[in-house]
Amino acid sequence: MTIRICHFPRLVTALVFAGLLVGTLVVGSAQAFERAGEKFILVFGGRQPVPLLDPSQKYDWSTRMMQQAMYDALVKYENDPPVIKPWLAESWDVSDDAKVWTFHLAKNAKFHNGDPVNAEAVRFSFERTLKINKGPAWMLSDFLKPEGVKVVDEHTVRFELSEPFAPFLSFLPWWYVMNPAQVMAHQEGDDMGQKWMTDNEAGSGPFKIKRWEQGVLYELEAVPDYWKGWPQKKPLAGVIYKLIREAASQKAALQKGEADIVEGLSPEDFDIVAKLPGIKVENHAGMTTFGIKFNVSQPPMDDINLRKAVAHAFDYEAFLKIYNGNAKLQTSPFPFATQGHIDVPNFPRRDMAKAKAYLAKSKYPNGGIELEYVYVQGLEEERKMGLVLIDNLKPLNIGIKMVPLTWPNMKARGSKMETSPNMLAIFATPVATDPDAVAFQYHKDSWGKYYGTHYYSNEEVWGLIEKARKSSSWDERAPIYAEIQKKITDDQPEIFGMLANRRWAMRDYVKGFKFSPVRFTGEVDLYSLEIGK
Repeated sequence: MTIRICHFPRLVTALVFAGLLVGTLVVGSAQAFERAGEKFILVFGGRQPVPLLDPSQKYDWSTRMMQQAMYDALVKYENDPPVIKPWLAESWDVSDDAKVWTFHLAKNAKFHNGDPVNAEAVRFSFERTLKINKGPAWMLSDFLKPEGVKVVDEHTVRFELSEPFAPFLSFLPWWYVMNPAQVMAHQEGDDMGQKWMTDNEAGSGPFKIKRWEQGVLYELEAVPDYWKGWPQKKPLAGVIYKLIREAASQKAALQKGEADIVEGLSPEDFDIVAKLPGIKVENHAGMTTFGIKFNVSQPPMDDINLRKAVAHAFDYEAFLKIYNGNAKLQTSPFPFATQGHIDVPNFPRRDMAKAKAYLAKSKYPNGGIELEYVYVQGLEEERKMGLVLIDNLKPLNIGIKMVPLTWPNMKARGSKMETSPNMLAIFATPVATDPDAVAFQYHKDSWGKYYGTHYYSNEEVWGLIEKARKSSSWDERAPIYAEIQKKITDDQPEIFGMLANRRWAMRDYVKGFKFSPVRFTGEVDLYSLEIGK
């Protein structure tokens, strides 16, 4: 790499010295910028590390952002509202009963080492993920077994499911294709390359690893001859994901020119930086819902009338105030962008008369109880929501014990019916636009997962979920999902809250940002970005 002085309006200084990025910004003047030839390297400031790259083992927003940059899947989510687009697969066929799916692969796709991306690579990748049984395996493992993935010919792969599963296609953007030769060349024992794949990659995506300094920064370099081509006139030379653990430090880095894009600012700081010269804020309605999940299997929240009393006492408008209006109240357990979403009639809103009437019918007509509210330690929005609960439930003579925990400890508490708290603050992002991705959170098979900590029990709803996911006809599925939304709402397993907008702050020379709500909270598709005037 060569570092040159260039004259490019409003570019950030991002020189790399001893592994640290140091920058200055003087808006409107010529700037120095780290370059590779005539192209630029973008700096993304994120709070969350990338502990593991293996697509078969793990995903979260920062991990998935890197995985999507380095790997390709058969299909990909793009746009808003999100649509599934062909990627490694140019086309596909599905049987009438939704049990057999056949994909026809692009013939020019290649891995970073030059090996072709063929049907055997697809078969290997799905078999590996299913056998390791981590990461996205849960999405398909009930319907797809390793022996069900068949190579038809070099560019055709067939999936034979054990049962019909209409949402199959909607989950495939999470299943990345890996180079079998590279992975198995680094196998230790029978680990199928898991150790090596922690901080190495074997993909075919638009970027590949250049530097990987765990806990500090992660640098990717663009693949010039990426088989899919590049959508912009002047693609990036690379991306540096710089770990900035505090929101205040992210804001400072953006203002000083040490980062081009940041995520995770407070609602107030997003509003502040949006007014500064040279900075813009992308603000979009996402699919991540926030709910306060009740443990409906244990007293006192096993009492439906108590749950309804709490739900009708809550001030939902407080959600909008906490996010300075950059949020939207739910009208159903399903996010708005979910296929089949309906506005459920009489969806709960604050009504103290109803709250008191429900409480009078409960086992606790005079209140006199204390409920535990567990939330993520250090997450100010969730703390404020707890304070709203305290104020709202005082008229019902119900107290709130606020318990901040780290996210791992929260998940541990919620993993068992007996230890899951009365109320747990949960942000949940569906991994697909198909309604099954949301409905299944209310199935018994989701008990113990972070989105299933309510231990919701309704055999009729479970049966409807199973029926809908096995039907190949949307005309048949749509009314089932409408009924599911109504029944879940009536059972009140949580305070159905809101969808906070997804926001990123960036310098105004960053171009090509493309939002899709099906991505995770801070995740950005790096493929389309560029530095421009």
